[in-house]
Amino acid sequence: MSYPAFSPDWLHQFSNDPYAVLGVSVAADERRILTRYRSVAKRLHPDAQFSAPSCHQEFVSQVLSKLVNPAYQRLKQEKGRSEILATLRFKVRRLTREQELEPQTDAGQRLLSIVEAEVDLVYEDQLGQLCQSQYDGSEAFELYTGQIAELNLIYLRRKMGTVVIREKRTGLIATSMPTPPPSNGAEPSTANPHCSISYADRHFKRAQEYLRTKNTTAALQELKDAIKLDPKNSHYHCLIGQVYLLANLPGMAKVHLKQALRLEPTHGIALKYAQELNLDLSSLTIDANPTSESRPPIPVEGRKNSLFGGIFSRR
Repeated sequence: MSYPAFSPDWLHQFSNDPYAVLGVSVAADERRILTRYRSVAKRLHPDAQFSAPSCHQEFVSQVLSKLVNPAYQRLKQEKGRSEILATLRFKVRRLTREQELEPQTDAGQRLLSIVEAEVDLVYEDQLGQLCQSQYDGSEAFELYTGQIAELNLIYLRRKMGTVVIREKRTGLIATSMPTPPPSNGAEPSTANPHCSISYADRHFKRAQEYLRTKNTTAALQELKDAIKLDPKNSHYHCLIGQVYLLANLPGMAKVHLKQALRLEPTHGIALKYAQELNLDLSSLTIDANPTSESRPPIPVEGRKNSLFGGIFSRR
């Protein structure tokens, strides 16, 4: 017998945003999506629910087979992700044009109002909080999945504010792209001059994810790979400098923080750490022709008595 909540009309409301169904960021790549899917599937597996009430066992069985598995099938291929993002962006444009994109949740209102430099971290933080209780039952699933879907739209609205995007039927084609294309967009062609920067940006985003789980070893490797592809990106050097501090390697940290300031002398975060480390910046040779793409600095603010506590702080 079908769980009452899982009528065709009830299922239809989740069909446009499989990212929300899985509780995963719209900026996630295939590896992160797979990790999230495995975590959800493990939680909803019948073996993990043997002691739960029968009604909850029926709920997890239905949600896994009718929503979670189909959502993953749509997201595991890049073409599917591109088409879904194109649909979501079209919805954002339509709602914005009709002045109907008004957040109804505190998380959505906060994301819409914060400064640009904090958008990514606040989005990920709010998403992580909403996902914790998403599968506690049918009512919780409906409530939190709806809030995640709204958060996704607000996030896309903020990111679309600085990037001009054109859509084709097959997915996303970026035109007039002043910044590296997002990791969830279409694969760049080998003829695209932004190709290496795009892949470097993916390493950078993965490093940020590893830092949120305090995996400094993996974060360092991702940042090293990013710097190999885009060695004149001040933000990559700044973040790897902070990670070296976490790894108790202040010498390497100073090298990369200085390099960040050579590339971008006004880099706020690099300047802050340079001051705390008493770096001598008088001898720096400024790179007059940096090739790194302009990107807002990563907001990593330390606690009062901690040089790098802010990297892992949660709001």
